[in-house]
This record gives sequence, structure tokens and C-alpha cells, in this order.
Amino acid sequence: MTADGRCASARRGPLSGVRVMEFAGIGPGPHAAMLLASLGAEVLRIDRPGGNGYPNPVVDGCLSSLTLDIRTEEGRARCLELVAHVDVVIEGNRPGVMERLGLGPEPLLQKNPRLIYGRITGWGQTGPLAESAGHDINYIAITGALAAIGRPGETAQPPLNLVGDFGGGSMFLVLGVVAALFERERSGKGQVIDAAIVDGVASLMTFFAGLFPHGAIALDRDQNFLGGAAPFYRSYRCADGKEIAIGAIEPKFYRELLGRIGCEADFARDQNDPATWSRRSEQLAAIFATKKRDEWCALFEGTDACFAPVLTLEESFAHPHIIARELCTQRDGYHHAAPAPRFSRTPGAIDPAPPAEALLRRWLG
Repeated sequence: MTADGRCASARRGPLSGVRVMEFAGIGPGPHAAMLLASLGAEVLRIDRPGGNGYPNPVVDGCLSSLTLDIRTEEGRARCLELVAHVDVVIEGNRPGVMERLGLGPEPLLQKNPRLIYGRITGWGQTGPLAESAGHDINYIAITGALAAIGRPGETAQPPLNLVGDFGGGSMFLVLGVVAALFERERSGKGQVIDAAIVDGVASLMTFFAGLFPHGAIALDRDQNFLGGAAPFYRSYRCADGKEIAIGAIEPKFYRELLGRIGCEADFARDQNDPATWSRRSEQLAAIFATKKRDEWCALFEGTDACFAPVLTLEESFAHPHIIARELCTQRDGYHHAAPAPRFSRTPGAIDPAPPAEALLRRWLG
């Protein structure tokens, strides 16, 4: 038994003992639940009858699953019974949906005043777009991130759905949950978290918003050195058709790169002159096209040239650095990323979730 009378959790990590109930969603909600589980939380996902449409074995294996139709009185009553025994609820529906189902923050907090009610949406709970449909590309478009991504003269290029759904969405939701749990230790009270992807992406863009007015960085695609316009921060194709990534921003690192491929000194002298970037990129592209990717790896890896091969997901699992850090582990034929960040005393773990019935017996006593 724990200090508060609960049956001890079998999960490992700094969030061991924390109980989470996720109303099944897609994208950032399940990702947030997986992150919490990897850090020790017990997560029970409330699935829809017939499934959720986007099965993901990597995520599903971390979460216990209970199928309930929350549109019925019986399903809602079961959720209200469970919420008295959990610390956190996560839901990702449009504003007003959970309220109409009788499972919004007000009745759940009445049932459990210590509850952390986490809401993840694209546009947020308020504002003129709050009830509109959208996806990652729309959220990063309205916050200025998408406009800065892509090659000059071409349309903006979405970076998968990493920036919005996960960078600005699930990561900020998890931060909010952990912060609210910490605050609850002092106040004894729960609260509602409005985690909007547009809010998170706007926060991610703060770095650029602070530098842009002073001319420290340009967001125009033909002048943005972080966007691939600069010869020292972009990818190049090799003789075998594979690619390498160069990130030699600092002059000393750029000189290291140039010295190893035998480029003349004036490459370094005009490093930060955008007028030379197109020509220099073409020159470097011609050089990097003369050798295979693995040959460049042999020359650059482990140096200060800020170099890395552009690996596919499958290739990344076999990279020596990934292996040395035990960054990925296999379970049931799938690769799982190690829990992040890493803790010295209470490390997280990729543990299989118990059946929902076993979890509920422990929760309900």
C-alpha cells in the first residue's frame, strides 16, 4: 500500500503511482498518455466500441484498454465511478463535446476535486476557430512556423506532424499535467489544462520572434540559415543517392568541415553572406556527390564538423550511437524509444500494461 492507502503500482519511473484515464483520441492525446506511462504512470484508455480507427501497437502496448460507450448512461456512470480513483484525465475532443456527454470538467471535478483534467485541441477551448476542424499543418500555418519551412520559390513543406501535434501538442500537455500534479501537492486541488497546439507552437516560435526584429535571423526562405538556405546548414546528396546533413553554423565548425574536404579559405570568409549561399551550396553539392554516404561518415563522424548521415527510421535503429545509448528496444516485434528524459534514481521503463481488469481491481480495491 502507498502512503495514501492505494495499492502499490507495478510500473517504474518518477510518475509511479499516478493514475491516468485517457478518453481515446488520435495523435497528441495517445502520445501524451504513452509518455506518462513510460515515466511510470498507470494509464487506462477508454476506447470506443468498434475501435478508434488508428491502431498503433507501440502506443497500445503501454496502455490498459477498457471499451465503453460514453454516449450511454451506463458508459457515463462507469466513467464517473472511475474518475474518483484517478489523478489525471486526458481528452482531445472539440470544445463542448465532453460537456454534452456529461463528462466535462465540472462534474468530474465535483466527483474528484483533486483531478487534473487535461484537454488537448488544435485551436484551444476559446477563440473564433475553437470549434473548427483542423490538423497539424493548419496549426503550424497560423502560428508562422510553416511559412519558414521549405525551399525558396516552392510551397511550404510540412515537417511531418512533429511540430504541431507532438512538439506543440503532446509535449505541452505533458508539461501541464506534471506542473499541475506538482502544484496539487501544495494546494490539494485539481484544475483544468487547456493545451492548445497553436499555443504550444507559438511558444516554440518565441526563439525566432525574439531574434527576428533585431535582424539576428531571417525567416525568408532564401535567407533563413536554419531553413536550409545556407550551404553550412542543409542536406546534400551523395554518390550513392543517399544523403548527409551538415549543421556547421559556428565558424570554427565550418572551417573544420571545409578543411576536411579541401575547400579554399574564402568559403569561410563569406560564410554569412546570403548572396553567396546559392553558389556555395552548388559547389558543396558537387563535392559531396563524389563519394558515397558511408565514405563521408568515415571522414566526418566523431569530428566537430557537425555532420550526420540522413538515415531512414529503419536505418537509425542500427546506428552505433543509438545502440550505445540503448535508445530503442524491441517488444512484440516493434521498436520502442527509451523513456525520455532519463532519471538517475527513478528511471522510466517500457513495461507492458496489465489487462484492464487487473488494473481496475487495484484501483477500485
